[in-house]
Amino acid sequence: MKGIVFNLLEESITAHHGSPLWEELLAASGSDGVYMSLGSYPDRELQAMVMAAAMKLGLSPAEVLRWFGKAAMPLLIQRYPEFFARQRTARALLLSVKNSVHPEVLKIYPGAGLPELEFRDAEDGGLLMSYRSPRNLCALAHGFAEGTARYFGEEIEFTHLKCVHRGDDECLCHIAFEG
Repeated sequence: MKGIVFNLLEESITAHHGSPLWEELLAASGSDGVYMSLGSYPDRELQAMVMAAAMKLGLSPAEVLRWFGKAAMPLLIQRYPEFFARQRTARALLLSVKNSVHPEVLKIYPGAGLPELEFRDAEDGGLLMSYRSPRNLCALAHGFAEGTARYFGEEIEFTHLKCVHRGDDECLCHIAFEG
């Protein structure tokens, strides 16, 4: 996991819940808390932090990841405004992730283990998103999508039709754009 993810998590946690919670998450994960954005760190550290946050906040790990995705989006917009300035809607930005955003991410963070995303139009005008990753962070993608919609002043309904956490072979999500 690239250090930028830990940097975003730290900023999100401390802004919304205070630095004492961040310190507790570091202790629970056995981390010293030094994360260089370009560095690579064991996935288990993020997993341990998510589990600790879930216990402390009374949420499921999926709810923590979803919250984190939404909370991190304004930070990503500040850091990388060019990704967002090119698009006019949440749908357009989501559709640009695979071919525009992810290649740029790999230039900045070589070796980043990015999920495989495939989008196709749904019959109702929404999108079907296939998410594949050995990290199984579909809830984080859910939060990122909601944070993207919020940035564009839009509402979405995000439904997990299939999910590896329920025993399916992939995560398949439906994203309905409202308004």
